Amino acid sequence: MADDKSEKRLCGRFRVPGATAGYKTLSALIPRKGFDEELCPVFDLSRGGLCVLTQKPVKVKQNVYIEVIIPGESSPLFLYGSVRWLRFNTGQIYKYQVGVQLNPYGDKKGQNSPLTLMRLTALEEDYLTRKAAVPPPPKS
Repeated sequence: MADDKSEKRLCGRFRVPGATAGYKTLSALIPRKGFDEELCPVFDLSRGGLCVLTQKPVKVKQNVYIEVIIPGESSPLFLYGSVRWLRFNTGQIYKYQVGVQLNPYGDKKGQNSPLTLMRLTALEEDYLTRKAAVPPPPKS
């Protein structure tokens, strides 16, 4: 029998310790300055999306602009995407987990920069390699 909760992601997820994000919801009618929230911990990310911990709920299918700050990097990642899911983060400081699917990469309006894809690919290789290099804990 097939598992209904099988992994659907095509890109490998990885964690970057200390990564944070600021986001704002996008509306074609009312352009706004500033972020809805800043310094939100990034739970994990990939070339296809990310999970951010937030204090405020964000509507599913809402378009968002996200700036991800990676420790040690000289500039943030600038990303466009849409919220795919929202989960209550029971008993945690940040009340919600927000899953964002990134928009395609290209040069058109609303797409993510191909340079961002290159940076994400390099980060993925670096952090997945680090994870693979860490030996598993000894069995008791």
